Amino acid sequence: MADPSRVLLGLGGCVDYELKLTAAVLEKLIVDHGIVAAELTSPAPGSGWVASERDLVVSILGYVARGGGGEHYVASAPALSTFADRFPHRQTLGGTSVRAGILMSRLGVPSTLHLVTVNDTFRRLLPPGTEYITSGAGDTFYPHLIVQYDQGLWIRANDIDIHAPYPNRLIYVNDPANGDMRLTDDLGDRLGKAGVFLISGFNAMRDRAELDVRLAALREHMRQLPDDAVTYFEDAAYHEPAFSARVREALLDRIDVYGLNEDELQAYLGRPVDLLDAADVADALTAVHALIPVPTLVLHTKYWALALGAGDDAGDHAGALDTGTVMAAARYVHGDDFTDADVARLRSLPRRPESVAFAAALRARLGDAVHCVAGFALDVPDPTTVGLGDTFVGGFLASVAKKGLS
Repeated sequence: MADPSRVLLGLGGCVDYELKLTAAVLEKLIVDHGIVAAELTSPAPGSGWVASERDLVVSILGYVARGGGGEHYVASAPALSTFADRFPHRQTLGGTSVRAGILMSRLGVPSTLHLVTVNDTFRRLLPPGTEYITSGAGDTFYPHLIVQYDQGLWIRANDIDIHAPYPNRLIYVNDPANGDMRLTDDLGDRLGKAGVFLISGFNAMRDRAELDVRLAALREHMRQLPDDAVTYFEDAAYHEPAFSARVREALLDRIDVYGLNEDELQAYLGRPVDLLDAADVADALTAVHALIPVPTLVLHTKYWALALGAGDDAGDHAGALDTGTVMAAARYVHGDDFTDADVARLRSLPRRPESVAFAAALRARLGDAVHCVAGFALDVPDPTTVGLGDTFVGGFLASVAKKGLS
């Protein structure tokens, strides 16, 4: 029988270089690199390589123009540090499992992190008392570039004239350790005592044969999971898009809850989705759930979060959806430094009227198969857009773990 107090979060983590884009620096880079508007057709999240700083700037501008978010492999590690050094930036801890674990710790739910790389910076930034295991043979340091931009960022240079319609974040990575995603030998033994298991991070792998080896090894380790343990899989933008299907095919029958955001939803469908149109979202959910036929599908967006499932599965996660939504909103408003008082104050704020109306309309279409929690009406001049999905996952899983203990 699973022990819900035992939470294992995997499979990788990293140090992030977080920065906020400014028009002046970007405009100078546009001129220096001779970039023109016709080049700003960014590939879909996860597709294509970024091979130089010029490629990096083109990619970023393409996303800013449409307010999009995404993740890319960068073939040149120096391009990441060169670009980061052009802006004030800070070092933080990243990876879905790591950010989720930090949030869960704040909520009084301890966890163990499965890591593939550690270093002095990582150990310094990790909250005291955090338990982790690592498959790395020694210290390695492969920082990820996390680029934030604000709504209304206005960039004018050469023939480029763009405004960011929404705030968002972009991730650029050159990380051999997370690319290998080696598993610890004792992972199965630890899973044998777990009540909650988070799977994330395979999106960084780029070698198909190695991916298949890791997936087979993970399945073998997961054989030791108790039958009543909850396995949550969080999707991401794959550096090699074709690997997404391979991961799903290998793990789908072992996943209880499958989480994704609006960028990943639209990438699967190959079309934009109006997130406040109940008919459009209902059609999108039907299509994606057919592709990903898990007991519960969780979709978290800037407007709302929902669970789609059979029977009582969706409604069973109402509290988890709300906790995830509240915690992500607290991070959006206050960044890493939000307090319990900030969270309490946030809970008293009104939800977005358009999101409340959407939730009601979606339920009218899909009935008890769906439970939707509306997001908050927030007007923040300098929001944090990094780690919102990871924070949602941490809040969701903290609620799942606490519910198992009650």
